[in-house]
Amino acid sequence: MKLRSVLTAVALVSGALFAPGFGALSGATEAQAVSKISHATATSMFRSSGITWSSSGGCSDRSNSTCTSFDQLNLATAQGAQTLKSASGCALNITGGTETGHASGTYSHWNGYKLDFGKATCLTNYVKNTFTYIGVRGDGAPQWKSGAGNVYADEGNHWDVTFYNCGGC
Repeated sequence: MKLRSVLTAVALVSGALFAPGFGALSGATEAQAVSKISHATATSMFRSSGITWSSSGGCSDRSNSTCTSFDQLNLATAQGAQTLKSASGCALNITGGTETGHASGTYSHWNGYKLDFGKATCLTNYVKNTFTYIGVRGDGAPQWKSGAGNVYADEGNHWDVTFYNCGGC
C-alpha cells in the first residue's frame, strides 16, 4: 500500500516536471506546439463574436504589410480575442494580424501569437483597470498582463496583444 502511494507521488511530480510549458525542465520562452487556423476560420470566429477587423489596404494577403491577415493564426489567439470581447464587453476592431511587416520573434504576429486592436476608450479602460501593469517594453510601450498571462502593450494608436493562451476560454 505504501509503495503505491510513493509511485503515485513520483508519477505526479514527474508529470509536472515534464509537462509542456510548465515544469522545471521546460523554459518559459519555449514555443509549444499550437493549432494554426486559416483566415476564413478566424474571420468566422470573429464574426460570430461581434469582433470586426480592418486593414489600411482593404485586403487580407499575408505577404502584404498593408493588409490584415489571419492566415496561420494560432487557434488560442483567435479564442483569446473572443474571450477579451466577452469579458470586456467592448467593441473590438482588429487592425493587425499575421501579415508581414511586424517585429519578428517567437511570439510574433507572423507566428500567430499577436493581434493589434484599434484604440478605444472602453478597451483602454478595461485593460488598465483589470490587468496588472508590468512596466515598459524595450521600445518604451507600457504593458499590462492579464491573469491568464497574456500581455497588452499600448503602442499609442493601438493595443499590441500577445496571446500565450486563450485567456480562459
